[in-house]
Amino acid sequence: MSTILLEQKDHIAELTINRPEELNALNRAVLHELSDILGKLEEDGGIRALILTGAGDRAFVAGADIEEMADMNRTEAEIFARFGNRVMRQLSSFSAPVIAAINGYALGGGFELALACDLRIASRKARFAFPETGLGITPGFGGTQRLPRLAGPMIALDLILTGRRITADEARELLIINEVTEAEDLMPRARETARIIASKAPCAIREAKRAIRQGMRITLDEGLVLEGTCFGRCFKTEDQKRAMRAFLDKEEPPAFTGE
Repeated sequence: MSTILLEQKDHIAELTINRPEELNALNRAVLHELSDILGKLEEDGGIRALILTGAGDRAFVAGADIEEMADMNRTEAEIFARFGNRVMRQLSSFSAPVIAAINGYALGGGFELALACDLRIASRKARFAFPETGLGITPGFGGTQRLPRLAGPMIALDLILTGRRITADEARELLIINEVTEAEDLMPRARETARIIASKAPCAIREAKRAIRQGMRITLDEGLVLEGTCFGRCFKTEDQKRAMRAFLDKEEPPAFTGE
């Protein structure tokens, strides 16, 4: 059985981590398959928005697979962490926006998987935690780096050092997630958000994501130069020419083609 389910429609892809009996825990097989699928979707070039969720109604991803990790030595653990981080970076740098639809437990590696996405929409049933210190380890797939950049070092230290579990509403208050929905509304809301994004100019969406993501890692002055470059790239597209001409002519904007 595939560990990742893929559906594609109207420039939108949905990926579902498919290990519900193991609460969708991340092991090497899941990470390899996720990496392969992301690579193929990137090569295809037609995806304008990507939704990531977990199978079943209990967990988004309840962490990395402890059974697989339990007997690792130091070298094996470092290799595993570096591989996991490469996959998380592949997800965060995917050219189209990635929406995490968090349907249940997002613990440890699952929390880190959500943090690697661009937008996070959570069911009210979702729960978030970094339980690693209670297992004798630290987060290894980017949690110690992405969470403080998102919510600040004080929040990151609190959640990672204590391992305490927070609700979706608490995560929203801490600005860790974008939105909370009822369980039955989660996927419809994620799909609506994906459709809105997919309806915009692909180059504009891609360059806006590039400017924000890369800009967070450089100085403000460097970021403003980057923004100008991204802005300029949009003017090479027919989408920009047609949309601005329609605006000036007071016409309905044409559908964006990605050209």
